[in-house]
Amino acid sequence: MSTRTERTRLRILEAALRLFAAEGYDAVPVTRIADEAGVSHMTFFRHFPSKSDVLVSDPYDPLIAEAVRAQPVELAPLERGRRGILAAWERIGEGPDLADEDMRLRLGIVANHPGLRARMWESQQVTTQAIAAALVDGGAEVLEAEAAAGALVGALTSALFLLGTDPALGMREAITGAMRALAQGSRP
Repeated sequence: MSTRTERTRLRILEAALRLFAAEGYDAVPVTRIADEAGVSHMTFFRHFPSKSDVLVSDPYDPLIAEAVRAQPVELAPLERGRRGILAAWERIGEGPDLADEDMRLRLGIVANHPGLRARMWESQQVTTQAIAAALVDGGAEVLEAEAAAGALVGALTSALFLLGTDPALGMREAITGAMRALAQGSRP
């Protein structure tokens, strides 16, 4: 069962996506999203620091970093990260924020807006740093950790953007496929 906070966040997200899809991202002010969701604009900002965060925020970085840290340190950094992402994905599941249809819509809006693509890049950098820090905590050299984290986030990003163009591709299939491709690419 979801909490009141989670339900409010989801209502805001759904209202924003509806409005962005119908009118375009730039045409919709925060106050309109808040009204549509039945909340004040201050409540909107308690859930999303900015309008762009509705589309690019990623609350899963701590969970991913924790799952990477939990992997055996004897593994190579890329494999630790890969297994950690897969383990985190199992914990995340397909909750309301990750519904394929909504995710496809979010990615489509971001892909077609230069400012949002830039914000997505910033968000990806935070994810990359969280993964790299978890790998370094496990004994990886900084350069090796950064390279592995960059490869992992690059694979995840590729998979996510494919969701916007391939209606037959599911979220779970995209994530596990991207991680599988990294595993296959590291074999001799």
